[in-house]
Amino acid sequence: MNIAIGNDWQNWSGSVTAQPQLISHPKHLDQLSTTIKSAPGPIRIAGTGHSFTPLVKSQGTILSLDYFSGIVSHDSDKLQARIGAGTKIGALTRLLYDINQALPNMGDIDKQAFGGGLGTATHGSGVTLGAYHTQLTAMQIVDGQGKIREFDRATDSDAMDAMGASLGAFGAITEVTIQNMANYRLRRRRWAEPVKDVLDQFDKRMAAHRSAEFYYIPFSGQALFLASDITEAPAGTRPPTEDDDALGTLRKLRTCLQRFPWLRRKLIGSAIARLPKEDYVGEWLNVYASERNVKFNEMEYHLPFEEGAAVLHQIIRLLEEKFPHVYFPIEVRVVAPDNIWLSPFYKRASCSIAIHHDAREDPQPYFKAAETIFRAHGGRPHWGKMHNLKAKELSALYPRWADAMAVRRDMDPGNRFVSPYLADLLGIDL
Repeated sequence: MNIAIGNDWQNWSGSVTAQPQLISHPKHLDQLSTTIKSAPGPIRIAGTGHSFTPLVKSQGTILSLDYFSGIVSHDSDKLQARIGAGTKIGALTRLLYDINQALPNMGDIDKQAFGGGLGTATHGSGVTLGAYHTQLTAMQIVDGQGKIREFDRATDSDAMDAMGASLGAFGAITEVTIQNMANYRLRRRRWAEPVKDVLDQFDKRMAAHRSAEFYYIPFSGQALFLASDITEAPAGTRPPTEDDDALGTLRKLRTCLQRFPWLRRKLIGSAIARLPKEDYVGEWLNVYASERNVKFNEMEYHLPFEEGAAVLHQIIRLLEEKFPHVYFPIEVRVVAPDNIWLSPFYKRASCSIAIHHDAREDPQPYFKAAETIFRAHGGRPHWGKMHNLKAKELSALYPRWADAMAVRRDMDPGNRFVSPYLADLLGIDL
């Protein structure tokens, strides 16, 4: 079964480590079922470790679904594909492109396993575009008793809504059918402008393009705005990405000029304002994602759309007045509402604000201060990014919380998938 005994595990940023008794790589459903029934608990499922919360951490068994990968089948007429949940998103884009299918939207990182993206409600940006889980039409899942179960949107809508954002708490999702669209090209533009101008017209600006997002560069007064729209123009060459070098420069300026904020603001603001505009056309799979090699930790809250601009004003002021050592940009995106019970976008259009911190430094003072602002405006935390909420606070944010927990108990009555962290998160007595 390809089991490693006593191996250590850690997430991408190094913020979460685990020493499970077993790390298991089952190759097929029978092996997976046996593992779930007999391996040391609790059982947690690892994708590629791109979550910053301890969702995978376990002293029992960490389960990899890497062998449950690739396209199982596809329907060219319906533009649907049945895929293994362990498929990495970057690899999935190439597989789909070859059969003339495309993801409607993507986040800016494509290293995650698709099942991990579903489990944590991972998303891109666009007022009409939902998170990955809004593509789900069917799923196969092995429950806490090792039973293989199939669910379909047409006949099991409540179950699909309950498990669309699953946190790995309902069982091991092995295959999903997703609704795609035909291949398309995107015109991607990027430019710098005063952040005040963006925030003064926030609603209009974020709705003006199929996909719109921006980054605020601390101590610059400038936003880097990114807009993508479908086009029939021929594809060109994507400009080289220099994000890692830019972060290195921002870090040096932070270190050298922390006692001279006026000079830091002048130098960074001037440099950002002079950045050349980008404007290129690419096939969809070559546009959304970027390489992220500088390690960081992240907190992201999803706010009611109408609260976005006001909250960002407060976060910028907090960072620049009280946390001058922070140099990572703030990322701002928008997401369409959906019907998934544990989705942060449940029944509301959302503005997502993500703050980042160098992985070599303690993020908690900054994150906790920002979290107070996010919570005061009705924010729901990203399941895979740092937050300090537990079941009492979370249950008040989700109208269908109790219903989702009832489905979870049916799927995993023995709490095989429940770690101490998950018990606190979901309010489960172990």
